[in-house]
Amino acid sequence: MNQTLVDTPIGQLNIVADEHALYKVEWLDSTYVNASIMSNALTKNIGSLLAQYFLNANINFSVPFAKAGTPFQRRVWQYLQTIPVGETLSYSEVAEALSTSPRAVGNACRANPFVIIVPCHRVVSKSGIGGYSGQTTGNKIAIKQWLLVHERH
Repeated sequence: MNQTLVDTPIGQLNIVADEHALYKVEWLDSTYVNASIMSNALTKNIGSLLAQYFLNANINFSVPFAKAGTPFQRRVWQYLQTIPVGETLSYSEVAEALSTSPRAVGNACRANPFVIIVPCHRVVSKSGIGGYSGQTTGNKIAIKQWLLVHERH
């Protein structure tokens, strides 16, 4: 398994992949420095795409995903990838489209191992921003707000 770290305007991302598939893109809670990090072509490519995203959100993330999550979670994640940049849907709207409950959609979003690439940040509550990475306040919500503003411009 290889990884690449990407510094962004709102924090550091960790990308984990092997030569064939992406396993994880996650926000790091603090700056991570490890001289022994080994990248590969896929982690470098995804890192480059993410760096481009922070310059211009209209990026097509066509990357091979490792099999992760339950079949239901994968169905939700696949659906989230159809939400256009700059737009949002409510948990209820996603749930209706997938014939499930808003809570189940929220739980699938919380379990998303591919932040930004699978844009769970584009799913909001009917009455506000909703949660992000299992949090409803704090740094993760600030990240979600930043991403949504960035994608609208």
